[in-house]
Amino acid sequence: MKALIVTGDDFGFAQPINEAIERAHRDGILTTASLMVGASAAQDAIARARRLPSLKVGLHLVLVEGRPVANPSEVPDLVDGAGEFSTHLVRTGIRFFFQPRVRCQLAREIRAQFETFHRTGLKLDHVNAHNHMHVHPTVLGLILEIGREYGLRAVRVPYEPLFPSLRATSNRPLSRVLSWAVLWPWIQLMRLRLRLAGLASNDFVFGLHDSGHVTAHLLNRFLRSLPHGVTEIYCHPAVRRCAEIDRSMPDYEPELEYHALISPTVKATVMHCGIRAAGFSDCR
Repeated sequence: MKALIVTGDDFGFAQPINEAIERAHRDGILTTASLMVGASAAQDAIARARRLPSLKVGLHLVLVEGRPVANPSEVPDLVDGAGEFSTHLVRTGIRFFFQPRVRCQLAREIRAQFETFHRTGLKLDHVNAHNHMHVHPTVLGLILEIGREYGLRAVRVPYEPLFPSLRATSNRPLSRVLSWAVLWPWIQLMRLRLRLAGLASNDFVFGLHDSGHVTAHLLNRFLRSLPHGVTEIYCHPAVRRCAEIDRSMPDYEPELEYHALISPTVKATVMHCGIRAAGFSDCR
């Protein structure tokens, strides 16, 4: 059986993104959304999710490239003078791993985001993190520890299978091979920890190397290359560009991703290939 989770990330980041996720769920193939609880349009996203009981919503933890949910004075080592998280992912990951004081503040911020999601009243379908920071062993450990208190059941595993990915697109083949080789041991460690914790996850993901550029043509190629199991394709759709998108994702093509999700040819491919729509709550 081929099961497909189609996720709209950055739910709550900006209203055009929220609108695209709602429309793509109503009229297209999108099944889930990952909510940024501290983003400026989070309340609008929550209101839309409450109107869409069939939309499965998870927590999109933001620990880099954003602002904390906790008071900046409570997490001073995580933010700069403007109260914003670092944009230097590698440097931030090293500090998470080696500095106990930073880890304590990281735990405080992760708890604050889980608590904020809990107060929405939405059922927690899954958890992932902005820029896949949840692959980091320290971050994942805190997610497993804290998430249990908030009904955590599933976590995204950002593993894109090498050969199906190469079959779907010839874009940047060397980058795909190198990324797969570097991530492989960390993904195996992640799978082991999730299995020992009794948590569900997807088997595969597509879009890891094509964030912001999952056009209808590419989406159709992904769908025809799906392996057996549960695959997630994640997108960053928007019905129009806006200042927030231009500032943080200037090279993304969110409108093309939105149109891909509602494309009649894409929906026809899903039907033709016998792909079952799913959410993370359907994973085992």
